[in-house]
Amino acid sequence: MSGHSKWSTIKHKKEANDAKKSKEFSKISTLITHAAKTGGGDAEMNPTLRMYIDKAKNIGFPIDNIERAIAKGTGEGGDGIEFYEVIYEGFGPEGIAIIVDCLTDNTNRTVSEIRRLFEDVGGSLGEAGSVSWNFDIKGEIDVRSGHKEKAEKYGDDDKFVEDDRDQVMMELIDIEGILDIREKDIDGLKGVEVFTEFKDMARVRDEIGKKLPYIIDNAYIIKIAKNKKKLEGEALEKVEKAIEKFEERDDVQDVWTDLDR
Repeated sequence: MSGHSKWSTIKHKKEANDAKKSKEFSKISTLITHAAKTGGGDAEMNPTLRMYIDKAKNIGFPIDNIERAIAKGTGEGGDGIEFYEVIYEGFGPEGIAIIVDCLTDNTNRTVSEIRRLFEDVGGSLGEAGSVSWNFDIKGEIDVRSGHKEKAEKYGDDDKFVEDDRDQVMMELIDIEGILDIREKDIDGLKGVEVFTEFKDMARVRDEIGKKLPYIIDNAYIIKIAKNKKKLEGEALEKVEKAIEKFEERDDVQDVWTDLDR
């Protein structure tokens, strides 16, 4: 039998999807543990933990695993695990600037892996400030364009019921500290992305959650390059592959570059 069968193609795609889901699960587990460690294991009292629990459910992360991740953070049933937020920066192929945000329980391991990755893609790990001077730090909050409704599907949690996106934007605009609101599709559903100054993000996120009946899908710090590089063809492909290699690492939470795309 020659060539590739349809079965082998499907099998390969499934393996790739399974690997991607496994990494998503690993990263959300780490985020839940870190949130529980820093803000406590009660989701009602810890909005960051609640947000990550909601996100975990959205991607199919099992409830038992969520509970175990929380227990790791709070130390219930054993020693709590300690995670550290670390940032690395340097230069990749084509001189592209790269910032790598990590959450790790072993900084020595992580710095070795990140240094090796920079070298593997033809770049080099730089010192603190070597590229970050070119980036502005802002807050982004992803909000689903719908209201919350109690539903059996999520037990005591909230079901998403889609509303008019323009109405959502009109209600959000009254919250102080919002710099911009843009349309964004979230998991195939209509949503908006809200931009704030870094210092205002947590307050704006909490106000949206308290004052409005909308589901916050995620809230995070974003780093936007002031001056960007435009690449095309093989150069662009080379840089995109390098970015993917960083994103594949379990300790890596976000990768920021000055690539114009």
